[in-house]
Amino acid sequence: MGYGKRIDTLCSLLKRAEIFADVGCDHGYCSEYMLKNGLCDRAILSDISKGSLAKAEKLLAPYIRSGRAISVLGDGFLGVPKDVDEVLIAGMGGSEIVSILSDEKYGFMPKYFVFQPMHDAEKLRRYILAHGGYIERDFTFEDGKFYDVICGGRLECVGQVCDEMTYTDAEYEFGKENLAILPAAFTARMKKLICNIDRYLKQPDLQQTSRDDLLQRKERLQGVLSGEVK
Repeated sequence: MGYGKRIDTLCSLLKRAEIFADVGCDHGYCSEYMLKNGLCDRAILSDISKGSLAKAEKLLAPYIRSGRAISVLGDGFLGVPKDVDEVLIAGMGGSEIVSILSDEKYGFMPKYFVFQPMHDAEKLRRYILAHGGYIERDFTFEDGKFYDVICGGRLECVGQVCDEMTYTDAEYEFGKENLAILPAAFTARMKKLICNIDRYLKQPDLQQTSRDDLLQRKERLQGVLSGEVK
């Protein structure tokens, strides 16, 4: 696709949709991918930043002129209809994505979504499964840094039952797919976290309570790598 590994990974997870919404669109590359490849009939470009939205509007100007794309300057799901077929939210914190989904006026669980939280992925997983959503992909990938990506949708749209979506505490924390498969990027992230803990443990003035917490965390991460933590 040629957008760079992070954007290419996100694009590869997007499905055919009649209406696609790119919330926090920034440059608009994912919307361009959808429109250029005939994967959506219309795209909604949304961003709270006027400057970011202007970049997307410039990139997608021909589609805007033809009516296949519209731009919305605003926060969260402002201007995004609740019956939209697919939503992408990438590059925000998990807590921020939860705030968008749970907003009293505009919030909803999308029919299908691709979320790429920069942090607080556990909070996002817990919200999705507690509020009528399901998760079908949930893994870590690497592109200079480590990223989580969570794909799924609204349970009523696929006829699934909530019992199928039960997660353990470890799966909420690390991602079900990561624990089941231990993909290379996830393994590398765990090893890096362990190395960081080892570095902190070498500090001579580290208090015992902090040392105990770090050792406990290290043991849990090692359990993830060994497959003992499920």
